[in-house]
Amino acid sequence: MSTHAWLHPEDTALIIIDMQNDFCHENGACGRAGIVDIPAFQACVRPIHDLTGQARASGVPVIYVQMTLDAGTTSQAWELQHTANGNPLRIVEKGSWGTELYGLEPKEGDYVVEKHRYSAFIGTNLDLMLRSLGCRSVVLTGVLTNVCVESTARDAFMLDYNVTLVEDACAGSSAEAHEMTLSNIGQYFGKIMNAGDVKAVWSELTAGAAAVNG
Repeated sequence: MSTHAWLHPEDTALIIIDMQNDFCHENGACGRAGIVDIPAFQACVRPIHDLTGQARASGVPVIYVQMTLDAGTTSQAWELQHTANGNPLRIVEKGSWGTELYGLEPKEGDYVVEKHRYSAFIGTNLDLMLRSLGCRSVVLTGVLTNVCVESTARDAFMLDYNVTLVEDACAGSSAEAHEMTLSNIGQYFGKIMNAGDVKAVWSELTAGAAAVNG
């Protein structure tokens, strides 16, 4: 399959994962705990913003995924794995400022999916939404590359979606973790591209379709 077919606007969705205050803002839970590279997360905003603009112009659905947790979605297993300085890490608590999007805002016609685990497919309607929209391919952006983005990419591939991970529109828990995920996804689960190349493909295909239809 060619890169163009892989990313055709008619059956591709752009998915933006966990670009939220608790992950990306210096005063969010992760920033206060000092457990992620906040500037690297914040640097994802510009390429994601550019991708959303081209996606909307090309008719590609834009889907924002937001992580939330409350008493009904926080398990013992989750709490045991998520601590900071020996205490449970209180993060993306439902209804809080920490769950709000950082530097990005859905527009009319965009979609929002609420999730409670790393993968955007677990316990959500994302698969149903994609199939209802006629999408066979997903373009993944957001944070963390090696956690929620990778989990979503793996599940997407196992559900038979074509996966593209945008390397400069994602950030990991470290530069090393980011690069390791890019290598693993690129070898086994999908394609790795940068935002400029994805935009160029969508722009070219949209212009070509307009010329044919015009």
